[in-house]
Amino acid sequence: MSEPEAVIARGEAETEAAAQRLASTLGQSAVVYLEGELGAGKTTFARGLARGLGAKAREVASPTFALVNEYAGETGAIVLRHLDLYRLADTRQDLEALGLPDSVAGAPACIEWPRTAIRGLLAPTVEVRIETLPGGEGRRITVRRLA
Repeated sequence: MSEPEAVIARGEAETEAAAQRLASTLGQSAVVYLEGELGAGKTTFARGLARGLGAKAREVASPTFALVNEYAGETGAIVLRHLDLYRLADTRQDLEALGLPDSVAGAPACIEWPRTAIRGLLAPTVEVRIETLPGGEGRRITVRRLA
């Protein structure tokens, strides 16, 4: 585990740029946990990851109701799986019903609102915490690499 790295992002473009830099270091089996309050910029960060991995970033949207969105690169291959567990109960049975961890195999995955149960099924390689700065002056993005 490395020391956490923090950056201040002053808008969506800087949030996406921070994610693009991280994307360039991810392996095929990477799992990124995205944590932060509602509206902190988790989906914006996921958009940057998708762009950094070669997907069309304009297709990235919050998977709150779909639970899982997949984004393809130029060749049509899936380059990122984007999950949002906000509306799911924090039970192993619910997560297994989704097919986790098998449903995220073969491409990097980012998971918004990781819960306790997911940690027992799918260990993160990177944890990202996004915090809104006082007065709305931007966001602090803290990245901790675990593997």
